[in-house]
Amino acid sequence: MLGGVIASASYLMVTDRFQGTALSNLSLSVPDTKGRPGDALAKPPAYFGQTSSPAPEGSAPGSAAPTSSSAAPTSSSAPPSSSSAPAEPPAQSSEAPKPTPSKAPEPPRSQDSSLAGQVIDLVNAERADAGCSPVSNESRLAAAAQGHSDDMSARNYFSHTTPEGVTFDQRIRAAGYDKPGAENIAKGQSSAAKVMDAWMNSEGHRANILNCKLKKIGVGVNTKGMYWTQNFGY
Repeated sequence: MLGGVIASASYLMVTDRFQGTALSNLSLSVPDTKGRPGDALAKPPAYFGQTSSPAPEGSAPGSAAPTSSSAAPTSSSAPPSSSSAPAEPPAQSSEAPKPTPSKAPEPPRSQDSSLAGQVIDLVNAERADAGCSPVSNESRLAAAAQGHSDDMSARNYFSHTTPEGVTFDQRIRAAGYDKPGAENIAKGQSSAAKVMDAWMNSEGHRANILNCKLKKIGVGVNTKGMYWTQNFGY
């Protein structure tokens, strides 16, 4: 394992590496509150890469994965019954039906919206356990997140900053959302459950997920290399 910490005036970067998968997080603080340090990776299921984060403020403490236990619901009822007069036959139309034009099949896309939706559900389950209100899906944050996952996959890099130097908050604003809050990224995890488990076992990523001041989320997934991006907004 290789790890290090780099601090600057506005960012704190923590790096860790294992084999196979990677994680990274970054957040912006709100102007009138205190910041907190960024993340230090705890036990992920595989390899974690670089992590950079000015700490999100207002973060709720970490929590274990939600558990629940309940008895299966039981019910007893009589079978439904209905009685009605027979319907009148529909009036015949003299106009011949028009054929439905066939649509050309869409090319396969790297984005898997079902995976993104699963991540959001898991985020809100963790936030509920921590006493935070749920984050709601925001289309502009989702567009920024998907664009970053696609770009990392296409150009084979793993960072919050593009090779040209564009930062996560600049990407979010370019997508039309003017209150960027935080970003988590990961690489290599094969399911929503696995990437959430990795994020929740890393202090900085968990702090972003459980920051009760964040209200919006967008998730992007590129399945070519399994690049994951969470973008949060205020």
